[in-house]
Amino acid sequence: MVSKPFTLLTALLFTLGTLHTSFAIPNLQDANNVLLRRQQVEGSGASQAGVGSRQSVDPPPPPGPPNFTGTKLVNDRDHPWRPLRNGDIRGPCPGLNTLASHGVSSVPMYFQESLTTSFIQYLPRDGVASPSQIVTAVQEGFNMENNFAIFLTYLAHLLDGNLVTDLLSIGGETPKTGPAPPPPALAGGLNVHGTFEGDAGLTRADAFFGDNHSFNQTLFDQFVEFSNRYGGGFYDLTVAAEYRYARIQDSIATNPDFSFTNVRYITAYGETVLTANLFSDGRQTDRKVSMDAAASFFRDMRFPDDFHRASQPVSGAGDVEQVIGPHPWLPGGNADGKVNNYVVDPTSADFTNPCRLYSHVVGSVVEFYPNPTGNLKRNLIKNLHYWYTGVNGTFGGCSELFPYSRL
Repeated sequence: MVSKPFTLLTALLFTLGTLHTSFAIPNLQDANNVLLRRQQVEGSGASQAGVGSRQSVDPPPPPGPPNFTGTKLVNDRDHPWRPLRNGDIRGPCPGLNTLASHGVSSVPMYFQESLTTSFIQYLPRDGVASPSQIVTAVQEGFNMENNFAIFLTYLAHLLDGNLVTDLLSIGGETPKTGPAPPPPALAGGLNVHGTFEGDAGLTRADAFFGDNHSFNQTLFDQFVEFSNRYGGGFYDLTVAAEYRYARIQDSIATNPDFSFTNVRYITAYGETVLTANLFSDGRQTDRKVSMDAAASFFRDMRFPDDFHRASQPVSGAGDVEQVIGPHPWLPGGNADGKVNNYVVDPTSADFTNPCRLYSHVVGSVVEFYPNPTGNLKRNLIKNLHYWYTGVNGTFGGCSELFPYSRL
């Protein structure tokens, strides 16, 4: 039998020899044709060269929770930070960006079962990963709760991933995820506006102004200002409530296309809470994020030195009321392409009716894939079910839908 150390060394040598330069969800507001048009425009110039040999992947079930769910050092010797190489992809989510910057170089799938857990955890440095890799990474790096990790990951994958190759870009569209799916769907990655990425982000500008995925220093300066004013120089849930409300008001006043409904409504509050829960050191009990730590995550895509993950599995659901409570706000958006013209959308999902979110997204997937066949249909059925397990585990009470029947 070949020893594990020898296998690991062989895999490392193979990977190093083949390297080349080159891981917050759907808004889907006001009819999905808006998103479809955006996807088609953003993907119109992408090259598909070199991806014809990609094989269809039968997607495995999502990973379960890890054996150990306490705090531990995650910025360790096994996961060093590395600067971006040409072609590495990053996107709107600072958590996934950080996990990729502390991740591993691409390793052939047939080597992965022989590698040690510490070697394969976190995300590939090039920013392209499978949903299973992302779920594992956010659990391992941040101690995100299993059902919540599945809910977020498979939601993004259904809308922005390549369901045939089982790969998702944490940033923009890339041929690394494989051939494009049939229109109107597009494996556009997390940068596609109105899916994972949405308006009124904490440190990313609205898509109306151009760049919706890169770190925005002006917005980060506002983040710091609010943390100083309401949190004594730290970001916590008190700051989260004030800054979330301010970002909504700013988008209403400046973005004629501002939309804050359905998934974006849910995830905007979720990301506000997760910043406090995931970016604070797990050895602390106050869940306060220093400005140095915030800059490390948002700007540098890097774990702070000696950073320990949360002390117990974290979701975004439990603390949302503390953020909404001081400034209650209903889903809606600017109407008629005019600023300061916010209209409430009574049909949108909100925290009192999460099952409306589930049925809305399933309907959107059907619009993207109206007549799937073969492996695509199989993978849609499986991924929709995987996502449902995350929805049910996070919110509960929703009946599972089967738009493509069952396997």
